[in-house]
Amino acid sequence: MFGMLNKMMGFADSKAIKEALAKGAVVVDVRSPGEFAGGHYQGSKNIPVDQIQGRADEIIKWKKTVIVCCASGGRSSSAMNILKSKGLSDVMNAGPWTNVG
Repeated sequence: MFGMLNKMMGFADSKAIKEALAKGAVVVDVRSPGEFAGGHYQGSKNIPVDQIQGRADEIIKWKKTVIVCCASGGRSSSAMNILKSKGLSDVMNAGPWTNVG
């Protein structure tokens, strides 16, 4: 059931996430620093969603696949759309950070 819900919400599937991670993708957790401190995917970068617009050029310069995540998928969806509007095509929404890895 969760797999179907994830697909309906536009989240990348676990296989695609794992493949991207194996190829060196960067995970960007767009939750607040306090939320991030409470638990996150090891190695992820914390860039709150309200900073994505201003840091998009920095993120694009990484020249890597970007996997965005948050608590439920709403903020990561917004972050993905911002990054895509800035020209980053290789970005995927994992939804909740617990979906990564």
